[in-house]
Amino acid sequence: MLVIGAHSADFVWRAGGAVAVCAAGGGVARVIALSYGERGESGELWKQEGQTLERVKRIRHGEAERAAAALGADFGCLDLGDYPLEIDRDALVAISDEIRSFAPDVLITHTDTDPFNPDHPVAYEAVQRARGLAAGAGVPSAFQTVKPPALFLFEPHQPELCNFTPTTFVDITAVIDRKLAAMAEMEAQQYLQTYYAQRAEQRGNHARRASGDAAIRHAEAFQRVIPQVVSAL
Repeated sequence: MLVIGAHSADFVWRAGGAVAVCAAGGGVARVIALSYGERGESGELWKQEGQTLERVKRIRHGEAERAAAALGADFGCLDLGDYPLEIDRDALVAISDEIRSFAPDVLITHTDTDPFNPDHPVAYEAVQRARGLAAGAGVPSAFQTVKPPALFLFEPHQPELCNFTPTTFVDITAVIDRKLAAMAEMEAQQYLQTYYAQRAEQRGNHARRASGDAAIRHAEAFQRVIPQVVSAL
């Protein structure tokens, strides 16, 4: 599983449970942040007197690295800058190389719309394009290609306004403590910890109703982009 977010904390709130489920089941999970969210998503850190951009980046890197470890994943950041996040040719190649190198079965990123965060749709566009470059056109190419990973979008903060329709719920009941521990590492955005703990309970309710499994208490919602191929229904 490869999760690519615009900022260093995005994976924790929206896919931390799925990452922990993957790792707990013997899978390998990696998280890539396109930026640290050092300018637009580190408000608490900027309240400190004498704060600097590089120090904020170091703090955010440590937070994300510890959070990923709590979930059982590796963390890396391309440090492309945020607010605005801008993707040039070199950045697109770097993202594609990350996908090509890791060759994930599952790739997760943002929705294509977010009226409240200008960086999230940019990340979506870059990731879906990089996925296509890494997979090629299914024919021999002048570059290494990988099997096209299943593409999922994680739930945005306000799904109704972001073209998000859940198609998949992941039961994270068994790993909710890991997600809570990971979220607790994100001290620069403490205000989101309660919100996403509550969201996990709400989606757990939806997952119970959709599945009939009364044991589900916490879940995360995702939207599948690429059709699933099966031999029978």
